[in-house]
Amino acid sequence: MDAHTGTGTELVDIPPGTVTLTDRRTRRSWAVGLAPYRLAPVPVTQDLYADVTGHRPSAARGDRLPVESVSWWDAVRFCNTLSLREGLAPAYRLPADEDDDIEWDAASEGYRLPTEAEWEHACRAGTTGPRHGELDEIAWYRDNAHDRVHEVSGKLPNAWGLHDMLGNVWDWCWDVYDAEVYGTYRVLRGGGWFDEHWSCRASARRRSHPTFRVDDVGFRLARSGTSCPPPTPPAGTPPRPSRSG
Repeated sequence: MDAHTGTGTELVDIPPGTVTLTDRRTRRSWAVGLAPYRLAPVPVTQDLYADVTGHRPSAARGDRLPVESVSWWDAVRFCNTLSLREGLAPAYRLPADEDDDIEWDAASEGYRLPTEAEWEHACRAGTTGPRHGELDEIAWYRDNAHDRVHEVSGKLPNAWGLHDMLGNVWDWCWDVYDAEVYGTYRVLRGGGWFDEHWSCRASARRRSHPTFRVDDVGFRLARSGTSCPPPTPPAGTPPRPSRSG
């Protein structure tokens, strides 16, 4: 995999797989199969966000800092705007009012938010523990961030070339957290610069209203499919079945 650590729109190919999600409140676990997809190696930066939207909403300022103080709605609108700029069909059909339902065109190759299953699969990068490395080496969090957000890719990546999956800023995900209890609240993953170590785990889930904005929440880009064909398996190896979720 070719990882890029710039501030543009380069994406990393993520292999298919299965991830088991767990909800601590309900003590429920469920497995999700995933087809190949692509994910940005770093959160969207302030430089990229300003280039696409003309706005700089973040509390801290710096081109290579993650954009923060953006709502879930800000993030999905950004995805559509970037898709149109690059000649791609937008992934989302946006309603006129934020109180109405949004539709995701799963067949679109446009930019979008990762699902939380995609996010956790990518964060783990084949590992099974709470983190993909030593926390101080891979994440900015309360014990080492000095009460501020940091430039992207300042810590070691995981095995798939992804930086800041844990710490620095939380990532908005596509999913509704628990519609029966929390209504339209959306999932946040990864932990942020202000969080204790227990929030910076691959399985940790947080929720917030899709209009919520705060200085430790950002997002990263995803797209469906891959940019290159999968490698040819060795002779005599049965092909791995494709999964969708």
